[in-house]
Amino acid sequence: MFGLTGRCKCGLALSLVLSACCVFLFCEYGIYFPAILRCSWPEIKQSEDSPRPLRALFLSDPHLLGAIRGHWFDKLRREWQMERAFQTAMWLLGPEMVFILGDVFDEGKWSSPKDWEDDVRRFKQIFRHPSDTELVVLIGNHDIGFHHEMTRYKLERFEKVFNVTSARILTKRGVNFLLVNSVALHGDHCPICQSVENELYSLSQALNCSTQSHHSGSMRHRCKDMQTYISTPPIILQHYPLYRASDAECTGVDAAPPNERYQHFHERYDVLSQDASKMLLWWFQPRLILSGHTHSGCEVLHENHIPEISVPSFSWRNRNNPSFILGSFSQSDYALSKCFLPEESSVIAVYCGSAMALALITLGHLSLFRGALHTANVLLGKQKSL
Repeated sequence: MFGLTGRCKCGLALSLVLSACCVFLFCEYGIYFPAILRCSWPEIKQSEDSPRPLRALFLSDPHLLGAIRGHWFDKLRREWQMERAFQTAMWLLGPEMVFILGDVFDEGKWSSPKDWEDDVRRFKQIFRHPSDTELVVLIGNHDIGFHHEMTRYKLERFEKVFNVTSARILTKRGVNFLLVNSVALHGDHCPICQSVENELYSLSQALNCSTQSHHSGSMRHRCKDMQTYISTPPIILQHYPLYRASDAECTGVDAAPPNERYQHFHERYDVLSQDASKMLLWWFQPRLILSGHTHSGCEVLHENHIPEISVPSFSWRNRNNPSFILGSFSQSDYALSKCFLPEESSVIAVYCGSAMALALITLGHLSLFRGALHTANVLLGKQKSL
């Protein structure tokens, strides 16, 4: 009897451990698969002889925690979540390009050289990718500081690691992506700002020359030494959104919460200034703008025909329901879809529900064991009395 009870207890303990392991594996590995399997690449209409669309994934604001503000468990938890989500997306979706729209780090503006090296090492671990996938990282205010914190040293440090510049056009399969360091669009003619504005102006002139099908004699002379690009309007990628008064018109499950949606945005802090926004729209006449910074989703129209999509934060530290954007692009068309990751509240609910179920099962078995043991003792006592 006592041997049987011991074996039952061991079996119960083993079952509980296996059940806990299964819950852990599901919440830390498996849960990302059903979420991302619901996502698919959007389709665009093309003729049969057209090249296949370019498939690109966009995410924003990972905010890898640093040595100053990052608690070790918070850092471990958030980075593990982002790594599993990103690696699962790489495996299931196989994008050709990945764009991270700034604020890669939370403390890049403060990091010492040693801390910076550690942050970069962790970034490369989390966002590792196949050799046939191109990763492009843009500059955010937390990477080099807000305008008043930005220095040439921090800017060049970031540019060297991620092989980026503050203004350039990246052309892939006939699609022009304009990559902008929006932190430098402050409009006060600081040396870095002036350099970025000059480069943007040169790029706008080169694009204008590339898109003009017929040039006058003076235009041909002005354009003869300029770099040429595919003659299609660019897609602007940057960290700061273009100017908008607030998120009041934003809708959707990933829009800012109601208590934040109507707060007025500050120019050059929450969004670009009106002057910088008009400059970009006037110079480039983009067909699409993708930005980050606000940590919430939003879709707005500029000048009644130019859409801008604000990409929510990719970190569970910033929101309960992170997401990323999937885009299919051709020279003349594009289509976007949003892929939501598991909600952290759901993960917590699975853990809590499983813990309660295992606790109840344990208590139930212990009660049965006590009852069986009591019955056995009673029977043994009767036999001895006989």
